Amino acid sequence: MVDNMDVRQKEVLVAGSGISGIAAVRLLKRAGAVPVLYDADTGIDRKELAARLKEAADCRVLLGTLSQQDTEKAELLVLSPGIPVDAPFVKEFQDRGIPVWGEVELGYRFSKGKVLAITGTNGKTTTTALAGKIMRDHQKDVFVVGNIGNPYTVEAFNTTQESVTVAEISSFQLETTDRFRPDVSAILNITPDHLNRHHTMANYIALKESITKNQTKDQICVLNHRDERTREFAARCPAEPVFFSSQGRLENGYYLEEDMIYHAMGGRADALLSMSETKLLGLHNAENVMAAIAMTAAAGVPMESILASVKEFDAVEHRIEYVATKRGVDYYNDSKGTNPDAAIQGIRAMRRPTILIGGGYDKESRYDDWIEAFDGKVKRLVLIGQTREKIAACARAHGFTEIEMADSLQEAMEICVHAAESGDAVLLSPACASWGMFPNYEARGNQFKEYVKQIEE
Repeated sequence: MVDNMDVRQKEVLVAGSGISGIAAVRLLKRAGAVPVLYDADTGIDRKELAARLKEAADCRVLLGTLSQQDTEKAELLVLSPGIPVDAPFVKEFQDRGIPVWGEVELGYRFSKGKVLAITGTNGKTTTTALAGKIMRDHQKDVFVVGNIGNPYTVEAFNTTQESVTVAEISSFQLETTDRFRPDVSAILNITPDHLNRHHTMANYIALKESITKNQTKDQICVLNHRDERTREFAARCPAEPVFFSSQGRLENGYYLEEDMIYHAMGGRADALLSMSETKLLGLHNAENVMAAIAMTAAAGVPMESILASVKEFDAVEHRIEYVATKRGVDYYNDSKGTNPDAAIQGIRAMRRPTILIGGGYDKESRYDDWIEAFDGKVKRLVLIGQTREKIAACARAHGFTEIEMADSLQEAMEICVHAAESGDAVLLSPACASWGMFPNYEARGNQFKEYVKQIEE
């Protein structure tokens, strides 16, 4: 795909001992490099770490604070996504002129074949999973990687010139790309998120746009026409823009009218499919479907095959996921609603009076638009986590006062079960990250589903 930096016999420091860091060490070992694994957490069990490293178990491991002696031989730094690029030790590498790559860049350097890459504030996982299914239904050797939970570095050596890699790329991962160049990219939307990490909205927008930085006009970037930021970016995009829209017809591109998705080109518009033919709820999912169709069509998949795959696709776990009906109450798990804009989509998808569980880790988000989206649907708000007082104050400022506080998700569920009446819905859609209470949104969603299962009829 690209000329590899020759890492053979070179010392590479890999920062972060999570799934991304472990996968990077194993790839580097296989590539003939001398990886050194570093983690600031001194409480890590070295034996457990060696077991996870498997064939790279003899890798040198550094814990705690790095010294100059620890890093002086390193010729490359590979960062896990959770480590910010403005960390002091990263700055030291940059000042010395040492390349700093993320796990995505490392995987890309050792992979082959075509790449489809998706970023955006919301919808990435659903669009990536759907595009992956469409590609897999069409051909062999398709790899779905990145922020979706399967590190790029795990699959890099499995790729071939004929394979297709579908990658979900977060803003954290885009901080550390260099030559990464997808054949087809997509920026689904850009709304405020992770400002505690990226500091300003301008920085965050620039990172999302950077997925296209190495693309050329013979490649494609799929953009959301409804989103002002992505619509405006089309004029500056180095790739050829292809639009999708959930609000209004387009002369060229994919658009939603009532329940039907159309493809417009050259003065004609062809009806493709009705959203009622899919298993997906909500306007946001219509956008995800259009983005996946646009990307895979650009990658050469016949439309008939694309539409058959879309109709079969099941909703992604933790994203407005129906769990069960207990005592006439529908329970929905939207744990992946980790910012206000994503959580708004969860509320919009509800068709019943809703008791909403919100709150979690503070990413310095604003909650006004989320509260305004309650719009008579939300009858009670149950708040947990670090942000609960902040959200409660915002809700009261907007005139919403049906608020209860809970010290845990279990307590929140007890409140919801007691308050819910037959015909209601209970929705976990926190508008916040899970950190501080849970290791990730998956753990939060799984615990919610377990509590739902325990409700007696």
